Amino acid sequence: FVTGGLSGPILAQTSLDSYLHDTYFVVAHFHMIMGMAAVFGIFAATHFWFPQLSGGRMMDERLGRAHFWLSMIGAYATFIPMHALGLAGHPRRYSQVLGSAPYLEHLWPLQRWVTLAALALAAAQIIFLVNLGRSWRRGAMAGENPWQATTLEWVPDDAGESELKVQCGAYEFLPAAEGERDLRMQHEASK
Repeated sequence: FVTGGLSGPILAQTSLDSYLHDTYFVVAHFHMIMGMAAVFGIFAATHFWFPQLSGGRMMDERLGRAHFWLSMIGAYATFIPMHALGLAGHPRRYSQVLGSAPYLEHLWPLQRWVTLAALALAAAQIIFLVNLGRSWRRGAMAGENPWQATTLEWVPDDAGESELKVQCGAYEFLPAAEGERDLRMQHEASK
């Protein structure tokens, strides 16, 4: 989101926006902010709440790391060159660049790179789907609170309380002695 947002002030300049308005620069800016920021948030939420959704199973961390890094590298390999294409004047909404716009033919190698990087980015999502399917069927058991989160969705089922009440904020930590936990669950009353 931040990387895509850095191109926002450039587009906010009227003199630059008039040149960049209908170029790949705008496409790259939009997809970095709206696409990648949202999609990476969805992936993170899926990993975080997967134990709740799957009956207590964890997603494979090794596959999760591979998916993250391949997606991150693929996203930057796709969208950073698109910014460069936009700065070079490559217009958006052209279905056929070669032949219809001969002045853009010198950009063809970079356009090819963007296409290959986008295909690699799409292929990296197969790792996520494989991880999702495998983990759903035979993922490692998560335990009660695998992330040591303090929020109510991670309260153990055997807490014995018929009605949970929020007693503190989600991020209230306590000074703890060595070996003790330094967090306080939201439903625990203060001592």
